[in-house]
Amino acid sequence: MTKSVLLVGVGGQGTILAGKLLTQGLMEAGYDVKMSEIHGMSQRGGSVSSHVRYGEKVESSTIEPGQADMLVSFEKMEALRELKYLKPDGIAVVNEHEMPSMPILTGDAVYPKNAIEEIQKHVKTTVLNATKMALELGNAKAANIILLGTIIKAMKLESIDWESIIKKQVKPAFVELNLKALQCGMNAVE
Repeated sequence: MTKSVLLVGVGGQGTILAGKLLTQGLMEAGYDVKMSEIHGMSQRGGSVSSHVRYGEKVESSTIEPGQADMLVSFEKMEALRELKYLKPDGIAVVNEHEMPSMPILTGDAVYPKNAIEEIQKHVKTTVLNATKMALELGNAKAANIILLGTIIKAMKLESIDWESIIKKQVKPAFVELNLKALQCGMNAVE
């Protein structure tokens, strides 16, 4: 059976890196994995997403609306925007962080009020402030690894050697921070 995880955020939040680390770990664990990335003006605060699908045999790299087992949002408005991809019994993990996208900054759109409450009306939702948690660990940029940790725990992927994956993919100076961030994220979900 194929599982699908959708990671969404705003350019610069590390959404793509988290998707790549997840993909690497799944491949090393022997899964057939397909990943696709969408960079919507990511360098300028646009929407970014990574579709990660894994199982015995994966046919397509993209997740269709209503097919994601898990939606992980690095920014709360992006969760609301991409909620249509989540299965009715899927899980949403939302970083309680506002990072206004370009249309909001230019006045072409308005940041939605009560985004998290709206999401919670529709699906099982875990809300955490990964950005604040990362700052407490010493670097706000580790929020993406905290959110990766939530995926690992929620999708029951703890048996994969994530320490090895992080050591291969992250600069040596940041390995310890990222391992702490990963554990922090795993502890944040049931």
